[in-house]
Amino acid sequence: MKGAIFALLGGLCITMQGIFNARMSDVIGGWQTVSVVHIVAFTISMIIYMNVRDGRGKSFRKVPFLYLIGGTFGVVVVFSELTAIHMIGPASAIAILLVAQIGTAFVIESKGWFGEERIPVTFRQGAGLLMMLAGVVLFQL
Repeated sequence: MKGAIFALLGGLCITMQGIFNARMSDVIGGWQTVSVVHIVAFTISMIIYMNVRDGRGKSFRKVPFLYLIGGTFGVVVVFSELTAIHMIGPASAIAILLVAQIGTAFVIESKGWFGEERIPVTFRQGAGLLMMLAGVVLFQL
């Protein structure tokens, strides 16, 4: 249940972030917005890190380099999302983003990539993904 609540919170925040970032980029530009977003996020993260310290900071050396650069996806996410919102609107952009997220997660789980447990693909999952894709197409018409 706790995981579902965090997922719901994340989904709400992704949508709000996209809209806020799109409005900010109207004023200062896309790449400037990406920079501001990440500077603010870094600052807040460091403040929380310095006060909570729930992890093992010295363990960074044990993390594979590939996973340390995972935050760079955030740069692509923010810029792509704010650009998509400008071009096709918030609802369409978020709908496509969600289908892309689920599709990517579906492939990663089915292949067992990046240390995820390999979960065999079922007909139901494939049908659900296709229905979501069809829903996005219908939404666009």
